[in-house]
Amino acid sequence: MITLRTTYKKWLPGLALVALGFTACNKQLDLTPTDTIDPSKAFRSVKDLNEGLLGAYAKLNYYSSIFYTSRITDEVMLPSENNTGSGVATHRWQYDGSFVHDAWLDNYTAIDRANRVLAALDGIQPKAGEEAAKQQYHGELLAIRAYCHFELIRNFAARYEADSLGVPYMEQWGIGSPARLTFAATMAKINADLTAAKGLVPADFTDVTRITLPAISAIQARVALYEKNWDNAIKYATEAINAVPLAARSSFTNIWRDKTTSEVLWKLKRIASDEETPLGNAYTQATFLDDPAGSRIYYAASYKLTNLFDKNNDIRFSAYIKVDADRAAAGKTPNAVIKYTSDDPDNRNLVDIKLFRTGELYLIRSEAYAQKDNLALAKADLNALRAQRINGYVAQDFANKDAILTALLTERFKELAFEGHRHFDLRRYNLPISRNPEDAVNALGAVLLPPDKAQYVWPIPNSEIRANKNMKQNPRY
Repeated sequence: MITLRTTYKKWLPGLALVALGFTACNKQLDLTPTDTIDPSKAFRSVKDLNEGLLGAYAKLNYYSSIFYTSRITDEVMLPSENNTGSGVATHRWQYDGSFVHDAWLDNYTAIDRANRVLAALDGIQPKAGEEAAKQQYHGELLAIRAYCHFELIRNFAARYEADSLGVPYMEQWGIGSPARLTFAATMAKINADLTAAKGLVPADFTDVTRITLPAISAIQARVALYEKNWDNAIKYATEAINAVPLAARSSFTNIWRDKTTSEVLWKLKRIASDEETPLGNAYTQATFLDDPAGSRIYYAASYKLTNLFDKNNDIRFSAYIKVDADRAAAGKTPNAVIKYTSDDPDNRNLVDIKLFRTGELYLIRSEAYAQKDNLALAKADLNALRAQRINGYVAQDFANKDAILTALLTERFKELAFEGHRHFDLRRYNLPISRNPEDAVNALGAVLLPPDKAQYVWPIPNSEIRANKNMKQNPRY
């Protein structure tokens, strides 16, 4: 269980971000750095390896990816009552290369931490009974490295096409000026790390706050979806589904209140002492559940999304969104995001962050079946998921491949709302970000963002471009 953020500072430099291209003057290049410690000296035992591994886990911050994906797309609207200024320029698509997306820093920092432990791993001789633990830590480190690179590719790849610009793949620490690989080359390295990890993590390891074998299968399935490798998407999604079944409708809400781990393949543990801002704070004041009418909503669930749900029968609606009639009567935006609120009155907006759930795997497998023209199995998966979520659901038929793919995109919008997928799903199909008029009243005209506009893809931070002579910016910036 990851509960600490500072234990690892004695071993790791402040940023330790290789991809930012820290360099020294030429006359100093032959000097030993004084602001870091050689991994072979920092990690000397299997216990040390685990501490370093936890340091990499601790840097994983899905807050940025979820919140940025929400506020750039049609998932949320900006209420006039939000006068904090937080994220407003992003929501209005007013960013350029000066914008520093947290996902760039956070993921490369986690990668660097993992690489430092990996550099020391071969030189550590395990004591009796420690060989299995050493092997497991090795697998987790490789899986973290792959996962972080995939988050980077989702956010910063120019396009999800083989010859498009991907991201630098950092396989060791200490590389000063890495260049961007192609999307295909980046994905190949991600897959290689995941395959290696799968041979190292033991099948009986079941801690969902760390990376287990089913979690690796889930990552592989998501990677295959973006690669359009439909056979692998089906294969790996099936492995994850067989290992971790869908939650019962009666327990679904408890997933989000941290009362069950049903359906959860991997989550990030969050506790009150963490330095990271609780994710629920991005959407509402912490007092919202106690005082809906009086508390402030920072970013509300969009009407476009809210109106898609069967509000009376779909358990996802009541788990994700609360529509407050008193707020509506007072002329305030009523659609509050409550997906990241807890039952703890002292920490209302603090919950664990669920990175992979079985519901997503059903949607991945259904989409892959549809793309392979196996409409019967595609329909079966989509209907199975809906039946588990919607009381009284009657299985639907779909006339053709296009019809079920359209339905799947909508279902992903609902099932995975506020989990950091919407922007990337639209990008996978080269579709514009399109807000309904009632969701854009405070967006200063940010209603339609087509794929040919620069802001459709996040920029590589200008600070990275300046520091790294080999780095290329995304098109149109």
